[in-house]
Amino acid sequence: MTITKAKPKTTKQEAATADFIAGAPDSGTAIKGVKKGNKQQISLTMTPALLAKVDALAEKMGQSRAAVINMAVYRVVEAE
Repeated sequence: MTITKAKPKTTKQEAATADFIAGAPDSGTAIKGVKKGNKQQISLTMTPALLAKVDALAEKMGQSRAAVINMAVYRVVEAE
């Protein structure tokens, strides 16, 4: 048998303080990734073969890799 300590009871003032802190504008959960302007940076993995195709298409279109991926995702989402 193990001995466990009883959790201390929270007073009304402590509860009010915790509620006040939780209500602060910066108290929410942090958003993952890095914000760049009005866009959110994400991490994406893909096979080397697919990445080579994306790079070839980007070069053919005169766009960046990120622009080609953004266009592809946009088209799929808008088709729904």
